[in-house]
Amino acid sequence: MASDQDAALRQQLIELIKGGNAHTDFKKAIEDFPGELRGKRPKGSPHSPWELLEHMRLAQLDILEFSRNADHKSPEWPEGYWPETAEPPDPKAWDRSVNGFCQDMKSMCELIADVGSDLYSPFPHGTGQTLLREALLVSDHNAYHLGQLVLLRRILGAWAIE
Repeated sequence: MASDQDAALRQQLIELIKGGNAHTDFKKAIEDFPGELRGKRPKGSPHSPWELLEHMRLAQLDILEFSRNADHKSPEWPEGYWPETAEPPDPKAWDRSVNGFCQDMKSMCELIADVGSDLYSPFPHGTGQTLLREALLVSDHNAYHLGQLVLLRRILGAWAIE
């Protein structure tokens, strides 16, 4: 049986991954994102909103699969973590990426919530990584790029300053 402290840590990790405490959450950041702006790179930006969204999805999926599948092979860096184009390749790509990101976030949270998932023991297939470390990594990575995505929305005029 998990201790109260263990349960509290798992809950805090899940809330950290979902976001929304210290900054906006993912769903609000992408809500009603104008289609015509998804592939635009504002002056001075190396990435478009599409590139950031897809990068977040690909990286989160890699972290999730590493955490639950000893046979998982990570993509090559950096090309395997970024889309090939600045614009979504087809009209449905944005929604597929959003849905994939949300499903993978849910799966990561379920893995963390599972008391049968050891937060502290290094994965036998890793180099010292633990589920706790991967949970913090996915949270940190998502928060970093979510901030970039919101900034791009502001620069592109698609986010009201609150």
